[in-house]
Amino acid sequence: MSKILKGTMILTGATFLSKFLGMIYTIPFEQMVGPEGIELYFYAYTPYNILLSLSTLGVPMAVSKFVSKYNALEDYQTSRDMFRSGMYLMAATGIIAFLLLFFGAEKIASFSLSDEDSAAVLQDTTHVVRMISFALLVIPSMSIIRGFFQGHESMAPTAVSQVIEQIVRIAFLLTGVYIVYYVLDASLAQAIGLSTFAAFIGGIASLVVLLVYWKKRKPYLDRHLKQQKTKSGLTTPDMFKELLSYAGPFVLVGIATPLYQLIDQFTFKQAMADAGLADIAGDALPAIHVLSHKLVIIPVTLGLGMAVTVLPAITSSFTKREFNKLDGQINQALQIIALLIIPAVVGLSLLSTEAYGTFYGLEQLDYFGDLLGWYAPVGLFFALFTVTSSILQGINRQNFAVISLGVGILLKLMTNSFLIQLFGAKGSIISTGLAVLAAVVLNLWKIRQSTEFSYRKLFKRSVFIAILTVIMAIVVLLVKIVGGIWWNPMENRMGALAVLFIGIVAGALTYLTLAYKSTLLQHVLGDRVKRIERIFNRS
Repeated sequence: MSKILKGTMILTGATFLSKFLGMIYTIPFEQMVGPEGIELYFYAYTPYNILLSLSTLGVPMAVSKFVSKYNALEDYQTSRDMFRSGMYLMAATGIIAFLLLFFGAEKIASFSLSDEDSAAVLQDTTHVVRMISFALLVIPSMSIIRGFFQGHESMAPTAVSQVIEQIVRIAFLLTGVYIVYYVLDASLAQAIGLSTFAAFIGGIASLVVLLVYWKKRKPYLDRHLKQQKTKSGLTTPDMFKELLSYAGPFVLVGIATPLYQLIDQFTFKQAMADAGLADIAGDALPAIHVLSHKLVIIPVTLGLGMAVTVLPAITSSFTKREFNKLDGQINQALQIIALLIIPAVVGLSLLSTEAYGTFYGLEQLDYFGDLLGWYAPVGLFFALFTVTSSILQGINRQNFAVISLGVGILLKLMTNSFLIQLFGAKGSIISTGLAVLAAVVLNLWKIRQSTEFSYRKLFKRSVFIAILTVIMAIVVLLVKIVGGIWWNPMENRMGALAVLFIGIVAGALTYLTLAYKSTLLQHVLGDRVKRIERIFNRS
């Protein structure tokens, strides 16, 4: 199995588990704190995610590229020197980001709220933003260790630390909210503040795991130093100059999703008020960007895992000028996205009402389920943007990722309020989808221009995948129709769960069976697919 596929499977499995846990915990969390609490939670996390990316300066992913490049040149000492210097840099930028978010919390809160909100709401929002700021003291330093291991094409440390971080964060969050809000009878703002502080606790747990890996792997990494064959002679300023030339675009690519969310955070409520929908704006915003996003991010997980895995491999092939290998790596990366994410987002869109009802309850289900149905396809665009940006960075065209993202953000700014006033809450989803799709198209164009990569094989495979997805969609729709006779998902939460479960199983079996029988799986994933032959042979 190729290193890209193996690494993708490891990271995707871990990221999927992490995101799945992040989705599951919202069920009890939403039940405990309600829509008002979820809204407060959203206001804290969006600026935090942006400052987190800015504080890391894109360095962790850039370190992955830097280490992969100099390892390919067998200059292991330069990689180690960069890692050491990068740790000091991340500690400093983390402290600066913490101070900015902690002391700027009130200003962020005031921008997020409308004139109709009270001073008490402003104070509560300020509190939860300040509580999440502490995580910035830990996460940047932790993430650069992940980047160093990824540069060595070692994905297990990132995978394990990611899962442990999520488990510890969720356990602290749910336990803390229950004790503070229900046992001690404290305010909702104090409970949500503790839930955002859980990011700091999870970061500490992840850092401990990575340090254990470092202690175990250090003898092996030290043996690399003894195999040193070349020395670049880069000074520390030279290293940082090269690193930051890689890192700049990573910053903006890393905050792509939070930037789109921030635009909504600052414009959504006012645009909804202008559309005469102010009464549901406070519930609709977190329903899209917290609750629905938790479900949509599950299929996007593959894109995130692929982006991290594909970068060192493509960088190595590009550095060694192995262009046939590079062409195959780009093809495999994009085909895996099409193979797995297209049917996933279509299935989620079709089962959006059942999924939302199962996880978050039946209140206003027709409205919020419809929003999830519109938001699901945007997940495909987010995944493609992440992967195509990583490909551009691997072939030293990272600066173009900034241009494509800029076009997307500009399009979002130009269309968001107008589309919200035209279509209501779903207008913000349409605006985001158009913006991210435009950025993806630009990235694909640049990849072709820079590498003369042919999209012919990808296009043919994608058409075939679309045909199989249509057949799968028919099966899912039949399940919904028949299931609706026995259960009413709009009025029965267990009925929604039953239709969702049967729909997922029937759709997945249909798609995977057709993909296997047609040899699509073998062509895209390679010989490892033979391991599941026994499943199909028995059926």
